[in-house]
Amino acid sequence: MIQYEVTFIVDPVLSGDEIKSTAKAYEDLIKDNGASIVNVDDLGLKQLAYPIKKRTSGIYYVIEYNTPSGSFLPKMELSLKRDERILRFLNVRLDRYGIKYNEDKRNGLIGKKRDKVKEEIKEARKSEAPKAKAAPKPTPKPEPAPAPAPAASEEE
Repeated sequence: MIQYEVTFIVDPVLSGDEIKSTAKAYEDLIKDNGASIVNVDDLGLKQLAYPIKKRTSGIYYVIEYNTPSGSFLPKMELSLKRDERILRFLNVRLDRYGIKYNEDKRNGLIGKKRDKVKEEIKEARKSEAPKAKAAPKPTPKPEPAPAPAPAASEEE
């Protein structure tokens, strides 16, 4: 099986139902052509780097899927090009590093959830660490500085 990922930007002017139906239409297109969907990620509304079709923001969707052959890809790309609701799209074949990265991202090892996972690991390590530690060495007290000698007053 070959794993692909398609990312597309939907026009934000559409209603919520139309946006979801657009994403659902491409999920169905992928399923109907014998591919299995691994993950669908709705990234939400994001600012665009430059205006596209007079829009400065768009709703991002990412669909990961496995397919035995990429024979339907030209058909899907033509459909994405002709769809007025889609601002831009990118279809990418994932190598083993891309697949591993996406799995780690879904499992929370990469991205926003990463800090939370790191904290949990630190807490687990603290509970496993031995409680007995060497007592810290006492620091010597600094000696007081000698008092300055009184200045001789000049009397004439």
